[in-house]
Amino acid sequence: MKTVSLSGSLRENVGKKDAKMHRKAFQVPCVVYGGKEQIHFVAEEKVLMKIMHTPVAHIFVLNIGGKTLNTIVQDVQYHPVTDRMLHVDFMEIIPEKPVTIGIPIKVTGVAPGVLRGGKLVKKMRKLVIKALVQYLPDEITVSIDGLEIGDSIKVSDMVLENVTFLDPASSVILGVRTARAVVEEVAPGAEGAAAAGAAAPAAAAGAKKG
Repeated sequence: MKTVSLSGSLRENVGKKDAKMHRKAFQVPCVVYGGKEQIHFVAEEKVLMKIMHTPVAHIFVLNIGGKTLNTIVQDVQYHPVTDRMLHVDFMEIIPEKPVTIGIPIKVTGVAPGVLRGGKLVKKMRKLVIKALVQYLPDEITVSIDGLEIGDSIKVSDMVLENVTFLDPASSVILGVRTARAVVEEVAPGAEGAAAAGAAAPAAAAGAKKG
């Protein structure tokens, strides 16, 4: 997994008023836990947003108050209206302890079902895994080669060495469905033949009555 460095400043006070003040200054309140103690700090919003919006997961090397910590992101809170980052939870990495993290999915290949008019439907954007830090991938590749209309890939289909998938095994990651716009074509002349077939019994019945 790729690493990125992030500098932060220790928070002197922890509370709603203090957090609001930092957000006005375009700083994001953060916390690191999982180690010997919790560390509350703030980081530049612009820097965090740039890193968070990349399509791969990262190990964050935090530089806070003279300490260097290897961490991963556990949770990010956003404002429901403005979408600004409100708070970030980091977990300190202990080399001998496995970590749990959501890893982005990367779709590769071309599904034959899509070429035949089907629609690729993505149900999940990330997969939650558990592994030691040295086995954490930047992203999880899911190949759609061979998927026909009606086929899907579930969590139970995923295999990655030294990694445990924690989402329900029956959860569908993605699949190919019949597109609503795709209408089965009627063979030329079929409608006329069907009409003629329906008219023939009626004509026969009229002949008998006469």
